[in-house]
Amino acid sequence: MDQTRRKLTVFGATALAVLLLDQLSKYWIRTTPELHSFTLIDGWLAFNFTKNPGMALGIHWADTWVISLVAIAATVIILVYVWKTMNPAGMAYMACMGLIVGGALGNITDRIFMARVGGYGGVLDGHVVDFIHFKLRIGDFDVFPYIFNVADMAISISIITLIIFYKKLMPEYVRKEQDDTPASGDTVPGDTAEAGAEAPVEKDHRAAGPDDDKDTAVADSDGKDSRTAGPDERDPETTPPDQKK
Repeated sequence: MDQTRRKLTVFGATALAVLLLDQLSKYWIRTTPELHSFTLIDGWLAFNFTKNPGMALGIHWADTWVISLVAIAATVIILVYVWKTMNPAGMAYMACMGLIVGGALGNITDRIFMARVGGYGGVLDGHVVDFIHFKLRIGDFDVFPYIFNVADMAISISIITLIIFYKKLMPEYVRKEQDDTPASGDTVPGDTAEAGAEAPVEKDHRAAGPDDDKDTAVADSDGKDSRTAGPDERDPETTPPDQKK
């Protein structure tokens, strides 16, 4: 199995696991009336069956079918992004993106089918099933007043993990583009060294002046031939009498 196929397997298996777990847990809550309001940990955690026509955290800014279309479009964009960043990505990154896509598909499934199942609308009119409720309160303040589901948990865990371990999990080419971009006015140390190594040595091309000619003449007189003169090269005036012919 090549690297690309392994990455797709990790991504697909993670997304499928989240989708199945999300839908099974929602079906279990919907079909079990005694769990519609059930305390797991007194004062902390409970099941509270609700149907959310809007987005996460109860945000409802448009009709349900519009929100459903936006959710589907966002999921398609995420899939395209995963495909384009798959080659430099690691397995952990693919698993995190599988959590996000699996969670998105879990909620989209509710939006497509739940209205038909509940008999209150058509396709894309479905309300998302939420049931996990943290009931912790500090005085009169609810620590987390929102009710969510397994799909929301998967998306949140993935996003938090990617933020905390950004440099280790995000695709290498994205990290390299951001880390290798020097700030304005900064000098990369390597550039300075290369500039110094490549700088040509300038030769002194000054025109020779009178003083330079004088120095040259002195140097030539000092550097005269110091060979021992042969018999034919000796000065007759300095040759001893007994050696004169």
